[in-house]
Amino acid sequence: MTSTITPGICVFCGSRPGDDPAFVADATKIGQAIAAEGWRVIYGAGDIGIMGAVAEAAQAAGGKLFGVIPQHLVDREVGRASADTYVVTDNMHTRKTVMFANSAGILVLPGGPGTLDELFEVMTWRQLGVHDKPIVLLNTNGYWDGLIELIDSIIARGFAEASFREFLTVVETPDQAMGALRARLS
Repeated sequence: MTSTITPGICVFCGSRPGDDPAFVADATKIGQAIAAEGWRVIYGAGDIGIMGAVAEAAQAAGGKLFGVIPQHLVDREVGRASADTYVVTDNMHTRKTVMFANSAGILVLPGGPGTLDELFEVMTWRQLGVHDKPIVLLNTNGYWDGLIELIDSIIARGFAEASFREFLTVVETPDQAMGALRARLS
């Protein structure tokens, strides 16, 4: 008997809603779109903020959730135990490793320090040749403009090759994000 695993999109995003209603609105669209595509949402298993909006929308649309959360955040991020797959890890590093290992692509929505940590880790792994998975950055209402300028400055100042910027596909809308992922995963 052969079993197939539904491709997963690793979604890195904030456990807070942010200051712009568009952040949650786009997260909701992303959850719905990933479900409609038949892909799994692989995420930090939190049930709050943008993270919770992605999960709620995906589940409501009939999508599959693969949540990974470290034990110390189960209460703080209100772990969504109703995920189809719910993994509790010992630490943050293992969380990221499990999420990454189970994904075909990475989608980054607005978020804070944890989201930045996750983004730079997968970009560094890409730079080192560890993977060639697509990394898509959803720049809702220009949220990531400063980060994009920083990356360009890092390259211009000689601390990274120009190819480092090419690892990141920057898009402005959920539709563009899904199109970028579809183009690489089809």
